[in-house]
Amino acid sequence: MKYIKYKKYVPNLAEEISMEDLMKALSDYLLQSGFENPYSDFYDVGDEQSMERLKQAIAQALMNSDLFDEEMKEQLKQAQAEGAFDELLEKLMNRMEQENYITVDQPFDQSRQSSVGGQVGDAQEQGEAKFEVTEKGLDFLGYRTLRDLLGSLGKSSFGRHDTRDLATGVEASGSSKQYEFGDTLNLDITATLSNAMQREGLQLPIEIEYSDLQVHQCEYQSSCATVLMLDCSHSMILYGEDRFTPAKKVAMALSQLIRTQYPGDSLSLVLFHDSAEELPISQLARVKVGPYYTNTREGLRMAQRILQRQRKDMKQIIMITDGKPSALTLEDGRIYKNAFGLDPLVVSQTLEEVSKCKRAGVMINTFMLASDYGLVQFVQKVTQMCRGKAYFTTPYTLGQYLLMDYMSRKTKTVH
Repeated sequence: MKYIKYKKYVPNLAEEISMEDLMKALSDYLLQSGFENPYSDFYDVGDEQSMERLKQAIAQALMNSDLFDEEMKEQLKQAQAEGAFDELLEKLMNRMEQENYITVDQPFDQSRQSSVGGQVGDAQEQGEAKFEVTEKGLDFLGYRTLRDLLGSLGKSSFGRHDTRDLATGVEASGSSKQYEFGDTLNLDITATLSNAMQREGLQLPIEIEYSDLQVHQCEYQSSCATVLMLDCSHSMILYGEDRFTPAKKVAMALSQLIRTQYPGDSLSLVLFHDSAEELPISQLARVKVGPYYTNTREGLRMAQRILQRQRKDMKQIIMITDGKPSALTLEDGRIYKNAFGLDPLVVSQTLEEVSKCKRAGVMINTFMLASDYGLVQFVQKVTQMCRGKAYFTTPYTLGQYLLMDYMSRKTKTVH
């Protein structure tokens, strides 16, 4: 005789914990910028992206995060008391890898000897397993940041950049017009047939001529090329405040916003410090602050080169910084540095690049994360020269200011 045996349900915590909640709880750790270790090297992931550090971060997130309810926290404490907590952490790390939030780079196996008798280094030299946040992981972090920022703004939906001009297109929202060469051929059938019948009378077949064609008009929606200039000089993590990690989160949120809501726009990223370089958004998570000076001029030069390649209606530079210009790349490649006050040579050369931006029709919007006299004085000159705006903000309100400005800016533009 067949029978069914029932027993008490024992939940599998590793399966019940939401990966999305866990990734949100780990976001500060995954996007850290060197604030915990201000003397680490630029681009150096070091021990901070080791699997052991990830394990510690997950343990801290599980016990301290507000994302989990009281029942889940009680189960976590019970697992910790029963000695099953380490096993839970291992399973969660495996899930993160299996669901493609991270990739794991295993160290060389020292037990495998070379076939030619070569020696294998000790464990210290070989290091330990490292991990990288995948594009899926970065995309999720950018999406959550964007949702949190827009939620705090009270925005539930937003579209593309509207202007006051009309154009021909697929989405009809205005009256029709006579077709001209180059228009989108979205015919207004009723108006076209009406023109033909007024000309020929009511007869079959209806002969349609070129002059009869009428096309729908829609609101012309502009496109924009944006270069985000992100200051990664050492001051971004000094003075007891991490300003760089919130700036990275905003960059990822802006990338998510453009990709999902403004597909005709483009976003490029330029890091500036002692010099400047372009960086793909996908590599932003592992970047830390590094060099000590701020070469704003070199960042502007690189941003202009990027924008020259773009064919967009509008071009702009968004600059996030906490310090005045203090470095300059000379003609022979050497870097001139002076962190004391507003150096006349550095400021004059930097403002010359601002003037070139103005002549090229590039707008510069500056978000200041500090309010020292030198920075404010420099930014005032930039806004006077270029059709931009300046915002004094904090790492906590930066995203709200920036996204609000990006979504509302073009509605005020008359072409």
